[in-house]
Amino acid sequence: MKLRWFAFLVVLLAGCSSRQDYRQPDWNPEIPVKRAMQWMPISQKAGAAWGVSPRLLTAMIAVESGGNPNLVSKSNAVGLMQLKASTAGREVYRYMGWSGQPSSSELKNPERNISMGAAYLSILAHGPLAGIRDQQVMQYALVVSYVNGAGALLRTFSSDRGEAIDEINDLSADAFLKHVAEKHPAPQAPRYIWKVQKAMDAM
Repeated sequence: MKLRWFAFLVVLLAGCSSRQDYRQPDWNPEIPVKRAMQWMPISQKAGAAWGVSPRLLTAMIAVESGGNPNLVSKSNAVGLMQLKASTAGREVYRYMGWSGQPSSSELKNPERNISMGAAYLSILAHGPLAGIRDQQVMQYALVVSYVNGAGALLRTFSSDRGEAIDEINDLSADAFLKHVAEKHPAPQAPRYIWKVQKAMDAM
């Protein structure tokens, strides 16, 4: 019986420690940001078209792909902003009134990839995340939703979208990040916010 309790305690403590570890291992944004900066003219154009910060787009490129337009992940996320054709790609196509989804070659095209990434961030900001007032909190929410979905984030506050937005608006940026670190089902979510912020600070 004592052994069983000890094993439970070890598992519990391991879970707790993993929640506090999102800054480890450390990550140096210098080289990824430098590579991502070469795409800044496209990011500026896409950002202006969709009302998204070019600096945020560049930081996300640094984190997602390190500036490599041909990168394909194990989960089939493609290109500079690591877009999945069947999720974000399809969502952007639907928003534009197009049928189907982008091809892998289309997503490897830097201009198309960044434009679709900016479009998807805009869809999130004006759709499920609409109503978040604080600009920094909105950036954090966008970053988490881009990677893990807006629904997963909002459900950590409430099953009702309006109530979730109200709860988010009661938080500072630091309190929001703490909430994500403690409550989000994806353990990589707070680390992604942290890495994007480090990339923006390195510009």
